[in-house]
Amino acid sequence: MSKPGNKSRTQRRKPLDPARRAAFDVLRAVSERDAYANLALPALLREREITGRDAAFATELTYGTCRVRGLLDAVIAAAAGRPTDKIHPVLLDLLRLGAYQLLYTRVEEHAAVSTTVEQAAIQFDSARAGFVNAVLRTIARRDAASWIAELAPDKSADPIGHLAFVHAHPRWIAQAFADALGSRAHELEALLESDDERPAVHLAARPGVLTAEQLAEQVGGTVGRYSPYAVYLSGGDPGGLQPVRDGAALVQDEGSQLVARALTLAELDGADGGRWLDLCAGPGGKTALLAAIGGDVRVTAVEPAQRRADLVEHNTRGLPVEVVRVDGRDSGLPPGFDRVLVDAPCTGLGALRRRPEARWRRGPADIPQLTRLQRELLAAAIALTRPGGVVLYATCSPHLAETVGVVADAVRRHNVTPVDARPLFNAGRNPVPDLGDGPYVQLWPHRHGTDAMFAAVLKVG
Repeated sequence: MSKPGNKSRTQRRKPLDPARRAAFDVLRAVSERDAYANLALPALLREREITGRDAAFATELTYGTCRVRGLLDAVIAAAAGRPTDKIHPVLLDLLRLGAYQLLYTRVEEHAAVSTTVEQAAIQFDSARAGFVNAVLRTIARRDAASWIAELAPDKSADPIGHLAFVHAHPRWIAQAFADALGSRAHELEALLESDDERPAVHLAARPGVLTAEQLAEQVGGTVGRYSPYAVYLSGGDPGGLQPVRDGAALVQDEGSQLVARALTLAELDGADGGRWLDLCAGPGGKTALLAAIGGDVRVTAVEPAQRRADLVEHNTRGLPVEVVRVDGRDSGLPPGFDRVLVDAPCTGLGALRRRPEARWRRGPADIPQLTRLQRELLAAAIALTRPGGVVLYATCSPHLAETVGVVADAVRRHNVTPVDARPLFNAGRNPVPDLGDGPYVQLWPHRHGTDAMFAAVLKVG
């Protein structure tokens, strides 16, 4: 039984304010349940009716802490004198939240430390609150640049590792980016920097319902540079916009819009019979765009996951789309499709700026299993395509094993011919510059402002 005096002191502890509490709860959801911060936070803010400056502060704390988690962990480990896996997971998330405020915001030191320490005392005890206080006080003695200078790998001995640490990326991801950039690997720092910037929200106006100009006027946005359907928003919750609620527009990265449109523009041998297939359809954004562009075509959308299949149905309502809830590798569908999209499951390394925790969620050990799945899906797509039809293979990752490696395997094993995809991306509002040497296309956030989408077009023999 606790002493009355201790109970009284506990009762006087001040819990986290709504903004910090929201950020902390999302950090716990990410750590405990592999939640996606960009989905969990908006829902929580709506549920708790957190708006205005508090919502902006919660957003900055949540996404920022998730984004630089690995760097924060290195600082916390150094300040605590122990590895982070020896720190209680709840305390570790509290320390991350406090450390981020100290190193990356203008929050006063006293506020950053005291609010974190108070919460530690509420959830644990005074001893652990004292530990949190000591660690944060140690961190606060130096700024972020000083900690980075001490902890980052030597720049001359390991330039990629140094850049990765400075920009809070796992080294293996920075290496994968450098490999994919090839002769332009000197752009690596610009690419890593672009991952740390908050991206603009991209909308796609549904063809035949709204033009991009009309959508931009309705939502106060800006017409996109490349896709004829793209509109950029500077911020806010796009789910609350009327055109999005009505299905006249979708939240969709401009790179994804260009990928879907490229499939519709690819030249076929023979007439287009209007049988199109999206073999990895969830959540349905590209499916909806394909169906809207195609007009009289019929799009079959394959998605095995129940929730994602439901999203495909929701996002394609009113369009000529049939959703089939099967595994794309063994769909049982009759072959003979004219155009097939394979937007394959991947590491998602090309969308790290939109998914702040994702860079710490994947590891090199994930690559073999994913590439096997990608090869199997692409093989199934080729088998379902008629002679003279086209398959567009896409990933939201620039990792060479997931892109050119998978495509090279398909070209070696199947009767397909690569088609130069670059002209298909240059047929929009403006030509898209710097698409690479071909025949494949690689988009980059630091060059194009899109996710790092890869696309290869294969004609079936």
